[in-house]
Amino acid sequence: MRLRATEVAAATGGTLLGPDAEIEGAAVDSRTLRGGELFVALKAERNGHDFVEAAFEAGAAASLVSAETPRVPAVLVDDTLRALTSLATAARARIGGTVIGITGSVGKTSTKDLLAAALGRRFRVSASARSFNNELGVPLTVLNTPDDAEALVVEMGARGRGHIASLCAVARPSIGVVTTVGLSHAEFFGTLDDVVRAKGELVESLPAHGTAVLNADVDLVAAMAERTEAQVLTFGLAAADVRAEDVSLDDDLRASFRLRTPWGSAGVRLHIRGHHQVGNALAAAAAALAGGATVDDVAAGLGDARLSPWRMQLERSPSGALILNDAYNANPLSSEAALRALANLPAERRTAVLGIMAELGDVGPAEHARIGALAAELGIRLIAVGAPDYGGEQVASAEEALDRLGPLGPGDAVLVKGSRAAGLERLADSLAGS
Repeated sequence: MRLRATEVAAATGGTLLGPDAEIEGAAVDSRTLRGGELFVALKAERNGHDFVEAAFEAGAAASLVSAETPRVPAVLVDDTLRALTSLATAARARIGGTVIGITGSVGKTSTKDLLAAALGRRFRVSASARSFNNELGVPLTVLNTPDDAEALVVEMGARGRGHIASLCAVARPSIGVVTTVGLSHAEFFGTLDDVVRAKGELVESLPAHGTAVLNADVDLVAAMAERTEAQVLTFGLAAADVRAEDVSLDDDLRASFRLRTPWGSAGVRLHIRGHHQVGNALAAAAAALAGGATVDDVAAGLGDARLSPWRMQLERSPSGALILNDAYNANPLSSEAALRALANLPAERRTAVLGIMAELGDVGPAEHARIGALAAELGIRLIAVGAPDYGGEQVASAEEALDRLGPLGPGDAVLVKGSRAAGLERLADSLAGS
C-alpha cells in the first residue's frame, strides 16, 4: 500500500521530521525490508530504535519512532505500537476489495492458505504472511496489502477476550470464518467458555450485509450464529451448507472428496495432507464462495494450495523412512489430528516425537496425558521431549530423541510435533536428511 509520510503523520497524530517521502508497506524488522517501507521502531525485547540506521541502510523510506532520530524522514509519535494500529485503521479505508477474517483454536493458518488459493483463481489476493495474526501482524497485513488487491485474507489470533474485537476494529472484515474452538492458550483464556466468547467476537463484528462462516460439526461454533446479524453459511462433514462427501485418503495422506454447495458441486483433490485438512478446505471453500468465487475456481484452487512451512510436511528420508513434520505448533486438537494422520500412514512402525503443548495452564497435565493415551491406543511409540506428562519414553532434548529413535528404514514413519518453544523443526530436518 502506497502512502506518504505526511499521511502517516496525519493518521497517527505524529510530527514529520525531515522531508516528505513516498512509502510502500511497513515492517518492524530491519532484516525483512525489501526497500521503500516504513520502518516501525517498536520497544519490545529489543528496542527498534537501535535498528533505525540499519533499516535505512536496508532501504527504508521513512521511520515511525518515539524518540528523536538522526535519520529522516521520520514520524515522531508517543507510542509506536499504538501509532501502527492507528495508521492501519486509517489505511483500511483504501482497500476496496473484500476483507475476510479467520479465527479459531486450530486451523487458522492452513485455512488462510487454502482460502487465498481458492480466491486466487479469480481475484488478486493478499493474505497474512505466515502466522501474522496478532496486534502487530494484523496492522502489518493491512499496510502491506497491494493497492490493486481485490481480496484480503486476515488471520486473527487471540490470547484473551477483547483481542479479536480490537483486530476487527482495524481490519473490518465483511466475511468471518471460525474454524473450531478448543483448549489452546488456556493459560490465558481460562475456560473453554472464555475461548468461545473470545473467538465469537469475529462474528459479532461483521456488518449485517456480511457473512459468518461457521463450523456445523462443532456445536459451540454453530451456536455463534445467534451472535451476529450477518448471513450465516455453515461448513462441515455432515449436515452443512458447504460439505464434503465420499472423503478418501491416499497413502500420502492427501484427501479427495466431492464438494457440495448451494452454488453447485465439484470434485476436489487436496495436495496438502491429513483428514483434518478437509474441514479447513471446507471453511475456505465456503468463504471463497461467499466472496464471489465459482465452485470450479474453488475446487481448482484448493487442489493447488500449499501450506506455510512445518505443517503436515511429509518427506521420505534417504533411508526410506517417512517423516511427518508438523512441528510449527501444538495444542490438544492439532496433536490429536497429527497422531491420527500418523496412524493412517503405510508403515510397519510408527513413532511420535512430541514436545510440550505450551500455554495450557491448569489443564496441561491432563491434556498431555490424554494425548499420550491416544498414542498408545493407536499403537504409536511415543518419545516425549521435555514433557513428562505424556508418559511414554522420556528424553530431555531433540538430540536425545534422535539417539533414542535409532536407525530408521523403509518400514518407519515418524511424526515430529510440539509447540514453538520445543524447537523440534530442527529434529525433523535432521531426520529428513538422514
